[in-house]
Amino acid sequence: MNIIQRTQGDVRILCLEGKITLGEGDQELSEAVRAALDNGTRRIVLNFEKVSYLDSSGVGELVGCYTSIKKAGGELKICGMNSRTLGLITLTGLHSVFAVAETEAEAVAGF
Repeated sequence: MNIIQRTQGDVRILCLEGKITLGEGDQELSEAVRAALDNGTRRIVLNFEKVSYLDSSGVGELVGCYTSIKKAGGELKICGMNSRTLGLITLTGLHSVFAVAETEAEAVAGF
């Protein structure tokens, strides 16, 4: 998985590309979120527009990222999920936990 990072105001945007599965992308995501938190960022957007696949391990990693961000006093927004990924989030009931927006602009504006 590839992660392009940029900052808009006080929001760190992580644009994810590829798969988030056990052994592929999960550790990179965790490290990127941890680095953002270590640098003082408390508002993070995960942009899923270019994520081709998310499995249950990837969902578990999202929960771990959410927990880390909340413990640090931060907020997480997720955007750009395709219908399959959003369906998985809905099926697991996590749509009520995660703040999910359609677009990156909506996610950033949601802070």
